[in-house]
Amino acid sequence: MAQANPLAAGLAGRCPNCGEGHLFAGFLKVATRCEACGFDLAKADSGDGPAVFVIMIAGFVVAFAALFTEIAVRPPIWVHLIVWLPATAIVCLLLLRPMKGLMLAAQFKNKASEARHD
Repeated sequence: MAQANPLAAGLAGRCPNCGEGHLFAGFLKVATRCEACGFDLAKADSGDGPAVFVIMIAGFVVAFAALFTEIAVRPPIWVHLIVWLPATAIVCLLLLRPMKGLMLAAQFKNKASEARHD
C-alpha cells in the first residue's frame, strides 16, 4: 500500500498518517484517534497558525477585490459593506478548516512536537 501524502491528506481533512480516517470530529475540533489506522491525533495542536494564514489570505483577496471594485465602479460605501463584510466572513470560514488540516499535517510530516520543559 502506498503511503499517503500527509499534506494532501491534511488539506482534505483526512488523517496525515494513512490518508483515510477523518482528521476532524467537528468543524475545527481535532479527532482523538484516526478511525482507520488508530493514529493518536489528540496531541496535535496547530495553535494560531491557521488563523494567521487565513487572515492574511482573506485580507489580501477581499481587499484587492474591494479596491478593484472601488476604482472600476465607484459604488456607494453601503454597497462595499453589504458585499465585502459577508465575503470576508465566507472566505475565512471556507479556508479555516483546510488550513488547520494543512498545519497539522505539516507538523506530522516534519515530526514536530512541542517542547515540554516541566
